[in-house]
Amino acid sequence: MPILENSYHPSTLLKSGFINTIYRTFTSSSDIEYDRTRITTTDDDFLDIDFVHQKTNTLVILLHGLEGSSQSTYVKDVVNYLKSQKIAIAALNFRSCGGEDNLKLQSYHSGKTDDLDTTIQYISQNYHYKNLCLLGFSMGGNMVLKYVGETEQLDSKIQAAMAVSVPCDLAGSSLELSKKRNYIFMQRFLRSLKEKTFKKLAKYPNNNIQINAVKNAQNFFDFDGAVTAPLFGFKSAQDYWKQNSCKPFLKNIKIPTLLINALDDSFLSKSCHPFEIATTNKFFNFMPTTYGGHVGFNHPFIGKSDQWLEKNLVQFLKQQLKNDICNL
Repeated sequence: MPILENSYHPSTLLKSGFINTIYRTFTSSSDIEYDRTRITTTDDDFLDIDFVHQKTNTLVILLHGLEGSSQSTYVKDVVNYLKSQKIAIAALNFRSCGGEDNLKLQSYHSGKTDDLDTTIQYISQNYHYKNLCLLGFSMGGNMVLKYVGETEQLDSKIQAAMAVSVPCDLAGSSLELSKKRNYIFMQRFLRSLKEKTFKKLAKYPNNNIQINAVKNAQNFFDFDGAVTAPLFGFKSAQDYWKQNSCKPFLKNIKIPTLLINALDDSFLSKSCHPFEIATTNKFFNFMPTTYGGHVGFNHPFIGKSDQWLEKNLVQFLKQQLKNDICNL
């Protein structure tokens, strides 16, 4: 029964999900010298992939969360730890998230897995890495879990998948984020999303978006209904959430997979914690922690190289590869 034991025991300060969520945001992480590669997509757009190459046989393809990037603090924390363990990294920046607007009116959404597939195929065909692992945070975690569950024939190099703080039920998560306790987080997301949307609408005036609906959006129900759904061909926000939540796909996963969610994560509804699926799918390992917040899991006063989250991700990866992570 792959419901894993909770081993995260924070100090009293971090037994607040709110504090744990913002703590990582306000801590600094060492800058990383990425090797950026730009690849062309099938629809003549581009993706920016930030690599940290190492002489090893194992590479982690890392997906950030909503409106994040390879420069997000939590991404850099994990990248630095993976580097210390001699694991290579490819941090995918979703369209419009890498510091430059993409070339299309559409950009990305929570379940748009074709760009992930393009990235996997590019890396598999052009680099020497024998073992590939997928790792996603929050929205990026939803994308990873949906991808490994919906794809009938995964690339043979993909050995494992990992995801952290995942809104497995997008509708439930959207409802939680609309509550007063998450006001500052919701406004931060909307500010970034609206800014990008207004720029796109000015650049591509022939569109089916009602600009006043975008201006007045107060939550994801409003924004996804006004922007995401019409841009990507969904009937409504609810239709978009239903089709793109990873939860219905978890039962189909057939590679070793780890999900770490904190039960005090204010972004996640109870429906985002897939206990039942973890008891029926031997490949799907779920570690629910009592504390941790959203992409938090911090330990104050402990060095970045000894963080609980990073250590558990690498431990799971090494277990699945049977320690087949070696220098070349």
